[in-house]
Amino acid sequence: MPAYDEGLMQRIREFLADRHLSPVEKKMFGGVAFMLQGNFVCGLNQDNLVVRVGPDRYAEALAHPHAREMDFTGRPMKGWVYVSSAGYEDDEDLAQWVQQGIDFALLLPPK
Repeated sequence: MPAYDEGLMQRIREFLADRHLSPVEKKMFGGVAFMLQGNFVCGLNQDNLVVRVGPDRYAEALAHPHAREMDFTGRPMKGWVYVSSAGYEDDEDLAQWVQQGIDFALLLPPK
């Protein structure tokens, strides 16, 4: 049994495909990550959506009631957030989170 929600994974794939983006899927953080140009966009870990929003949107993202620091190492990773399932139940909410990850990933140089 995968350590992530297959239905959520498919919703993210469809969102990215609708925008003509072709991410690479990579096993990471005990789940799956979606990468653009070698940079992390978002991922799945158990019931969490992981989003790399970047340092400029970090405080704003953490103000969301369903987001929290990504701290799987015991220390928060600045610019990265976990979003609980209540924060992405709605397709519009999921789209906003994934778009933030896309926006930041595309600011970075390709790897």
